[in-house]
Amino acid sequence: MPDMTTPDTAGSPWALEAQGLGKKYRRGWALQDCSFRLPAGRICGLVGPNGAGKSTLLGIATRLVEGTTGELRMFGVPVDSPGVMPRYAFLGQEKALFKRFTVAETLRTGQELNPRWDQAAAERIVRAGDVPLHARIGTLSGGQRTRVAFALAFGKRPDLLLLDEPMADLDPLARDELSALLMAETAERGTSVLMSSHMLTEVEDMCDYLLVVSGGRIRMAGETDELMARHKLVTGAVGESGELPAGLALHTVVETRTTGRQFNALIRTEGPVHGDWRSMEPSLEEILLACLRSPEAPPLLTPTAQPDRRAERAA
Repeated sequence: MPDMTTPDTAGSPWALEAQGLGKKYRRGWALQDCSFRLPAGRICGLVGPNGAGKSTLLGIATRLVEGTTGELRMFGVPVDSPGVMPRYAFLGQEKALFKRFTVAETLRTGQELNPRWDQAAAERIVRAGDVPLHARIGTLSGGQRTRVAFALAFGKRPDLLLLDEPMADLDPLARDELSALLMAETAERGTSVLMSSHMLTEVEDMCDYLLVVSGGRIRMAGETDELMARHKLVTGAVGESGELPAGLALHTVVETRTTGRQFNALIRTEGPVHGDWRSMEPSLEEILLACLRSPEAPPLLTPTAQPDRRAERAA
């Protein structure tokens, strides 16, 4: 897991703070009562099934969507404040690039539109992928176009990088190459990242923070290592009537499966795990899948992810 330090950005230790955030469409709530904190300097994976509210959250952060309830702050400032826009860069699946522009013209456009533009960094990212500056965007491969889009994002010198499945359409080699680029650039600059992804192995390899959304609500949030440490996989025998061992009631049972006389359970530990069963460490993928399959399980937020309830009550 990456070990990122928190940069001092505008005096706020929080890249994002949500208080009672919600978005309602005619069909219903896409997000509801979302409250969390994302510390600055973290690479955060935004995980959830299709329709969970991930893109809506990113849309509110980028002002493409207006929230219905609550508030979202970026580095301590409401996201609808004029001064917020230079602080972030957004990269989605579509890669909104002009196909008839050359790579050089694309970078020059970024330079003219962004006062904090870093031309040297943008060109370094492009040249590292052997992308010709004179080539037109429409002639590039998917991996090359994504590299140019990353160059635009990092050239802006954002404090927060918002990513909505930007590598979903790439082959494994290109994904690995651009994941390494993302890690290197964010580590060098201390950039905060919120990255939506369906690739759980990618999240496990890259992210030191997690935000799990399901049904428009926050299910888990916090440091990846701390969330993993709170979970155990236990296996043992059920009782004569098929009941689970009473000792499991001392913990929060996220998910159980029974096959014949044997049970398998993922639990959130509330202390030492003792009982007539085997206990092992689950993978991050096992934790995330069990959490998403069990919407009735209570949400879990580590202390750094928990919102300031005093501010919420005052609002």
